[in-house]
Amino acid sequence: MFETKAYLNSNDGSGILAFGEQSRCVLTVSDEIQKMQEYLDQNNSDFVFMCLSYDFKNRFYPLDSNNHDGLNFQDAIFWVPEYVVKIKREEITFLKGERNTESLEFLSVFFEEETDRNFHNYQIDFQPRIDFNTYIETVNKLKKHIQRGDIYEVNFCQEFFVEDCVLDFPLDAFFKMNEVTQAPFSAYVQFDEFSVFCGSPERFLKKEGDRLMTQPIKGTAPRGMNAEEDEINKEQLKNNPKERSENIMIVDLVRNDLSQVAAKASVKVDELCGIYTFETVHQMISTVSCELRENTSFIDILKATFPMGSMTGAPKKRAMELIEEYESFKRGLYSGSIGYLSPNGDFDLNVVIRTLLYNSEKKYLSCAVGSAITFESDPEKEFEECQTKIEKIFRALHA
Repeated sequence: MFETKAYLNSNDGSGILAFGEQSRCVLTVSDEIQKMQEYLDQNNSDFVFMCLSYDFKNRFYPLDSNNHDGLNFQDAIFWVPEYVVKIKREEITFLKGERNTESLEFLSVFFEEETDRNFHNYQIDFQPRIDFNTYIETVNKLKKHIQRGDIYEVNFCQEFFVEDCVLDFPLDAFFKMNEVTQAPFSAYVQFDEFSVFCGSPERFLKKEGDRLMTQPIKGTAPRGMNAEEDEINKEQLKNNPKERSENIMIVDLVRNDLSQVAAKASVKVDELCGIYTFETVHQMISTVSCELRENTSFIDILKATFPMGSMTGAPKKRAMELIEEYESFKRGLYSGSIGYLSPNGDFDLNVVIRTLLYNSEKKYLSCAVGSAITFESDPEKEFEECQTKIEKIFRALHA
């Protein structure tokens, strides 16, 4: 029943659930962006949900993505669902589609997976695509680029994967992972052979009326064993010059991105280097916003801002070139975005991090993770930061 579904879960009692599919637009490597524009024009009075791969960037930059690809995720997929339901606490509001036997039965089965807590155990052993020594060597090579002035910062990512993996209960696996992550921009997406289990704490872009806002994350600290240790870790993160420097570099980058679509003198930093606590980590988050120029389209906004600076580096184009050169895998949906366009033109998009990606036909499960490399980076500490970000996700599936 309803093979295509997307659940955007804020983990505060609210969320958006879309299920069923009326139409779809898929962008492969050879498709031009005009195909997407035509689809959005045809459905401009409807809800359009989307998954934007990191490689969607190649429409805006003269780049290729030729690294190892175990998932074969499309560059982008857009679809108009049959039903869209808004969830707030115990209240369910149909934004699209009728409250009928079919839709209510689906909702009952869907949320029963979350509430019964009778989760399956998954004996999954993730393997790193590069070993520890290769990781250290690569970070040192990237630091040489920084020393030469090629870049100031680059987000370097590595992949952990499982081959011959069978996940018979994907929705169960998402809710089990979500018990641990409880992140505000979580998402479960399922269509065709793909399942996405996203526990993201990061928003990419949100548009409400004429206001556009982005909230880049740069800066991570582990959760403590108790409240006192938590406060120490938060304070250390807040005052860590390296972490603040990483964040401020990306704030400058996204301010420049937004200026390309902003009304004159409207770009502002609403919050700089705020410290936020999540179930698995503490994060440093800044908020940057602007008022949009008149007649600015969704594609105009994506062209100015995608991919997000927090997952690339500065300057963005050169950082992306080095990402393609030094990373060992094709990112695909990882460090891309999941979200939706509303009929009134507003939208909300996350950053796909802290995420498991699964291809059931290839029996391939992937989890990528990265950190920002700067001149001050200690390669071993960067490796430890990556482990901090994903270890509880791995542990959740085994619990």
